[in-house]
Amino acid sequence: MKQFLLAISLWMGFCLTGMAQAKITFDKQMHEFGVVLWKHPATATFTVKNEGDKPLVISNVTTSCGCTVVNWTKTPIAPGATGMVSSTFDAKTLGRFQKSVGVYCNASARPIYLTMRGEVSADPKNYTLTHPYEIGAIRLDKNAIEFDDANKGDRPTMEILVANTSNEVYTPVLMHLPPYLQAVAVPERIGKKATGKIKITLDTEKLPKFGLTTATVYLSRYPGDKVGEENSIPVSAILLPDFSQMSQQQRLNSPMVELSTTELTFPDLLEKEKKSQNIIIKNNGKSNLEITDLQVFNSALGVQLKKRVIKPGASTKMKITAYGKYLKKVKGAPRVLMITNDPNCPKIILRVNVTAK
Repeated sequence: MKQFLLAISLWMGFCLTGMAQAKITFDKQMHEFGVVLWKHPATATFTVKNEGDKPLVISNVTTSCGCTVVNWTKTPIAPGATGMVSSTFDAKTLGRFQKSVGVYCNASARPIYLTMRGEVSADPKNYTLTHPYEIGAIRLDKNAIEFDDANKGDRPTMEILVANTSNEVYTPVLMHLPPYLQAVAVPERIGKKATGKIKITLDTEKLPKFGLTTATVYLSRYPGDKVGEENSIPVSAILLPDFSQMSQQQRLNSPMVELSTTELTFPDLLEKEKKSQNIIIKNNGKSNLEITDLQVFNSALGVQLKKRVIKPGASTKMKITAYGKYLKKVKGAPRVLMITNDPNCPKIILRVNVTAK
């Protein structure tokens, strides 16, 4: 009888051990560069998330050729936490390209492949392709500074590519930087008809709160330039709550958010018109779902939510309104951010496609 009970206990132990595993997901598996200037290395960064209940370990990342250099999070990624895989293409060969990297980890028996593609162009003067956003004689490849999925203690970086189309030497300066951002221009001075970049670093320790923090910075076009709508660049940073210390039992009893959709479309919106659509939010979990933060990224959208605490099995309605009169002033994609206490889905981005008539 004792041997039988011992066998049952061992079998149950093996079963419970087998249930615990890492689960890897990516924010994307394809990165589209578009047009890349010849000999200007381009970097694609893929966000990794562990949706399992065991630490995720990325043991190796391989490349398809020697023209790419990879980097990745080499420490174990706790359940619910995020990491990254980045791949830099040297852009030394003209023409179309498609490169892949293989991610080896303890969540998959086979490598998971991430792809980046684009076209290398030798025309350094055709900045409209590589730097589509114009601020005076300066062109940029981005019109917004966005940091998504940051955790407390992280110092993520991003780059804005800069093209100087003027006949004067240009010194890039971002004015009115908030205390949680640092910016360095490389090189410090960009020659006429030349390119450079601004490297921006986020200090998450200085962010004022979890969820979305927004600000506006201004790109100086010349010495003594003033700030205004025409040289403004919106900033957004999302600091996520930390669920890495939750036990397996707490995860099993946690809330589970479900939305009827995460993308809305408002076509042909007139300047004096406003249109609204509803999204149903449901809690499929075992404890109360709390929407701890709800914010919009720009003034073209308005949001109304009936309940911020949703009981298990219950649902509520969110109303999103697009305003035509503010649409022309919007920089960056109109979005709505939700922060929840669902450890498997703490951040939800609602994308809103709005076109003016």
